[in-house]
Amino acid sequence: MIRFVRENAAFLAAGFLLTFSSSWGQTYFISLFAGQIMEEVGLTDAEWGLTYMMATTGSAVVMIFAGVLTDRFRARTLLMVVLPGLALACVGMAVNSSIAGLIVVIFALRFFGQGMASQLAIVSMARWFVASRGKALSIATMGFSVSNAVLPFIFVSLLAVITWRQSWILAAVLCLAAVPVLVRLLRLERTPQSVASENEVAGMEGRHWSRMDMLRHPLFWMAIPMLLAPPAWGTALFFQQVHFVEVKGWTLAGYTALFPIYISALIAMTFISGELIDRLGSAMMMRAWPIPWALGFVVLAAAPTLGWALVGLIFCAIGQGIQSNAPTSFFSEYYGTRHLGAIKAVATAIMVLGSALGPGITGTLITAGVGIEDQFRWISVYFVVAATFLWIGLSRSKLPTAS
Repeated sequence: MIRFVRENAAFLAAGFLLTFSSSWGQTYFISLFAGQIMEEVGLTDAEWGLTYMMATTGSAVVMIFAGVLTDRFRARTLLMVVLPGLALACVGMAVNSSIAGLIVVIFALRFFGQGMASQLAIVSMARWFVASRGKALSIATMGFSVSNAVLPFIFVSLLAVITWRQSWILAAVLCLAAVPVLVRLLRLERTPQSVASENEVAGMEGRHWSRMDMLRHPLFWMAIPMLLAPPAWGTALFFQQVHFVEVKGWTLAGYTALFPIYISALIAMTFISGELIDRLGSAMMMRAWPIPWALGFVVLAAAPTLGWALVGLIFCAIGQGIQSNAPTSFFSEYYGTRHLGAIKAVATAIMVLGSALGPGITGTLITAGVGIEDQFRWISVYFVVAATFLWIGLSRSKLPTAS
């Protein structure tokens, strides 16, 4: 691993910095300022959730078309548009005071951040690396985990000395500061076409699958319930954490004190799953992917103490760690790398859509009187059903001829 990192440090660092930079458009960062945003534009909790869901869904739709650009242009070319666009969205959040403007700003944050910055990083890793794809993805996706671990603490602490609007200006500055660093790291990057011609790997049946080919194949549709699940219910788990803690009778401080252990388990599983994918292929990890999620939600639903909550969070962290690597490796192995950008754009759009639906569905059910613990039990059942579809799809699909 050390030799691998040393020999590929520039590309791995670029992947890490891109996933880290996506944080400005991720739910966990935006939600830090939810109270101030709602107060500024006069939204209720329900209206805020609906606004967020509408804007995020719009970004998911656009991602289907924009994601194809990663098949045609260098990462260093696209990042010159993606990161400035994300920075401009951060500035927009800092100055906005209307509901209409908020919809546009959230759309831009989600599209450039969670959507394109993540797509650019993940597709580049999958295309640049073949035999060590799992390890490369596990290192690059650490940007998600590290930003999730440190940015909320830093920016919440900064609110004691700067305003929430100034926090978004700072986010814009940090986003732009990443651009020259990334350009230098990727100065030796080749075009996607030249990388494909040298490292191209076919998928099932020895074919190079186009996006339309994939959409006609049953495996993709059998995988959709699972592709939706972690972004939907994983996002909802943290989006509804205040309500969850109140129902359990715990303190929020006590519950959030468990997060460093959660992050540690997530990081460890990210590296472990990357190694296992390189050795055994993505199919095994895709089959294992739903199991810890299902266990995590059922344990959290029944948890009588914070100690049991930690067990549930660790199970979810294991599922999240597998998610960091398995889906992208799966698409690369089963459908090939020639059209990976177009194919992964659909998967990214599905995941972005899931992150919009989860908080909206759970919030609506809470308002309707369905308890969060009961919801978590049904979410666990959902993961079991999604796992069944995924297992059937994988079992009926011919394995790739190369990986």
